[in-house]
Amino acid sequence: MIAQRPSLSLLGTTALLFEAPGEMNLTSQQRIWALAHETQAWPEIREAVPGMNNLMLTFLRPPRGLGALEALEARLRDAWDAAVALPREGRVVELPVVYGGAGGPHMADVVAHTGLSVERIVELHSAPLYPVYALGSHPGYCYLGGMDARIATPRRKVPVLSIPGGAVSIGGAQTGVSASAGPSGWNTIGSTAMSFFDPAQDPPATLQPGDMIRFRVEGIVR
Repeated sequence: MIAQRPSLSLLGTTALLFEAPGEMNLTSQQRIWALAHETQAWPEIREAVPGMNNLMLTFLRPPRGLGALEALEARLRDAWDAAVALPREGRVVELPVVYGGAGGPHMADVVAHTGLSVERIVELHSAPLYPVYALGSHPGYCYLGGMDARIATPRRKVPVLSIPGGAVSIGGAQTGVSASAGPSGWNTIGSTAMSFFDPAQDPPATLQPGDMIRFRVEGIVR
């Protein structure tokens, strides 16, 4: 059997995207964190930005010529092969969530797709301790791992033009919380009042990769 290899692609002339092979899971994401830690120290790299099962490298000095690019890609693949999962002992943050009602307008869609009751969906959604895999989409937004597959629900065919900050949503096999108002194709099942981004703070994002989120049931509104 041929082993899966990472995928690398240029993002214009200023960055490169490394995509890890295989399924997305915490161990793979921890290897992404390790790769980000190593490559951040490379002299040609301006910033190493971990994403979901991928890593974006922006160039301080872009590789000049095909040979230089191929050498960088080979070095990156070797670093991935040698990468060992890097656990991060972050904070555990509890988020009070009101499920359903005006703050969870798509709960009925999740019920219809999964065949589960509202109470069972809330129970399954609030049970795990969710690791923050990466930040992205918009400032302060956290991509979380660890959602129960029984409540996985496809993204909406027609995105919603605007959901408020603090919207707790399910998109496919993932769940997340919007850090600010904006469009979304996910299914919003609840809301929390926590603030996730403040440009006056350092760092401005409240949560970082390696932190953990627990959703605490504040109430269920029908």
